[in-house]
Amino acid sequence: MRLFFKTLLAATGMALAGSAVAQTASEPDTQTPTRSAYFGDLHIHTKYSFDAFIFNVRTTPDDAYRYAKGEAIPHPSGYNIRLAGEPLDFIAVTDHAEFLGVLPAMADPDHPLSKVSYAEDMFSTDRAKVITAFNRIVASLGTGQRPPELDTLEPVKSAWSEIIKAAERHYEPGSFTTLVAYEYTSAPEGRNLHRNVIFAGPNYPETPYASLDSQNPEDLWAWMDELRANGIEALAIPHNSNGSDGTMFERTTYDGGPQDKAYAERRMRNEPLVEITQVKGTSETHPALSPNDEWANFEIMQTYVGFPRRITEFEGGYVRDALLTGLQKEEQEGFNPYKFGLVAASDTHNAGGPIDERRYFSKAGIADGTPEARGSIPPGGAGHWSVSGQQDVFESQFAAWSASGLAGVWAEENTRESIYAALRRKETFATSGPRIRVRFFAGAKLADALLTDPAATQFLYDTGVPMGGELPLDNLRSSPRFFAWAVRDANGGWLQRVQIIKGWIEDGEKKEKIFDVSCSDGLSPDPETHRCPDNGATVDLSDCSVSEDKGATELKALWEDPEFDPDVRAFYYVRVLENPSCRWSTWDALRNGTPIRPGLQPVIQERAWSSPIWIEPDA
Repeated sequence: MRLFFKTLLAATGMALAGSAVAQTASEPDTQTPTRSAYFGDLHIHTKYSFDAFIFNVRTTPDDAYRYAKGEAIPHPSGYNIRLAGEPLDFIAVTDHAEFLGVLPAMADPDHPLSKVSYAEDMFSTDRAKVITAFNRIVASLGTGQRPPELDTLEPVKSAWSEIIKAAERHYEPGSFTTLVAYEYTSAPEGRNLHRNVIFAGPNYPETPYASLDSQNPEDLWAWMDELRANGIEALAIPHNSNGSDGTMFERTTYDGGPQDKAYAERRMRNEPLVEITQVKGTSETHPALSPNDEWANFEIMQTYVGFPRRITEFEGGYVRDALLTGLQKEEQEGFNPYKFGLVAASDTHNAGGPIDERRYFSKAGIADGTPEARGSIPPGGAGHWSVSGQQDVFESQFAAWSASGLAGVWAEENTRESIYAALRRKETFATSGPRIRVRFFAGAKLADALLTDPAATQFLYDTGVPMGGELPLDNLRSSPRFFAWAVRDANGGWLQRVQIIKGWIEDGEKKEKIFDVSCSDGLSPDPETHRCPDNGATVDLSDCSVSEDKGATELKALWEDPEFDPDVRAFYYVRVLENPSCRWSTWDALRNGTPIRPGLQPVIQERAWSSPIWIEPDA
């Protein structure tokens, strides 16, 4: 991690811091749903985070809320950033609990922390001094030990108070929801075990629980349980499991002991959700884990979060595999610690999320705020990539980062109570940035007429279960039916296909399969391969223009699993794919008039994921 931050600081050049029925429509479904889709970002950092302030980020929680409401805010690199689409519906500012507010205090000559021996070096014009000073803080995250000279909670309490006050100032019930939150940043030996802790309100703890109190997430859960007993409700969301090197979803406890039912219940009580994608990569699955998934290699980050060290363990670090591990443990041991819903977020450290490929500004202040700094154009004004510039992308983490993502919820209204309740019951979905709306239900009595019935949503809620739910078979010996529905972002790409991903346990082994259930352009899934034919959508890399006559505005399907076995425990979730479009790095190269960096994918397929539905076999 120290090496990574040394690289970051050097990069700045500055001293400071089955059967399917599909429909394609020209307009979205006009039915009035029982619940509405709301979009938000549950992972945002401001100047109160040490790793934002060091890179000249001076924007505040107030700025984060202004950005989410559609206003322009300043970027440390000297330009303004602003959402391209509509304002967001909800956000959570999640500054690190570790050293919360400490760097702003050290930079204040009137604050006692400015007298710490290395405070002056932290803001020196000599980069070597800055690196040495900053590494004192970074190193403590790997060990979990608070430096004695920084063993004070005064700046933490002060910053936490300001974060809560800002959330209260900007909360507009019915219109814009603010959720008080923070990040618990456990990184033992650099392995990512980070969580965002989201509070329901209106009551909050005096200070947040940090990894400097304990690196063991189980201790965080115990603290949350204690808060809950005292009327303070919260949930935690693990993120960047892709950077955990297989330790986020292990088969043992943190200390290597056996998991039991109490462990599973405690984990699910406190962590009902997981973040599947964000700037630092996508954690759905990995090609090594899902070799038969043609879309598994999406924005994969294969290094530690913090420095260029290779990930070697993929099992235990990706969401789909964790869902399978949960099924396996439930079948073999009678409990499931990994029955979670899905969300996405940005993890911006600029107070505003870089979720648009066309307007990407990355996440770490002046460290990556320009195309050259983030490695998407040749260095030094060169017009081409030299052999030395074609290094493995893992050596330049910024180039591997993503323009992602957003959380979606289905809620009755845009209030803290409704948004939090949706998070708690896991009626959530995730997108890689576009505001694709996704619905997913399962039930025993879902008829084809639901595809055109304007009252379908009410019937689905009355007779089935939505995403995030469990469907007991109750002696049903035939397959339940699944209702999958997606509508494109009006400012995004057109939809190419809707897929249902199935995971199950067979003879004790993990199994998975992808079924395309709805295709664009009047196409139908092949009954043998369960794949949609190519719809012919293309991207012109000379100007990033895309096919205007391919893809769908809306896709629906009612689907039955052709391989359904009522005696097998399984989960199903939806994945929606857009037509191909240019990646942010391609947009950077195009605007600069230089070649695309070798080793980077020039195009991507933006996507969305529903939370799973679990099928529980008869007892």
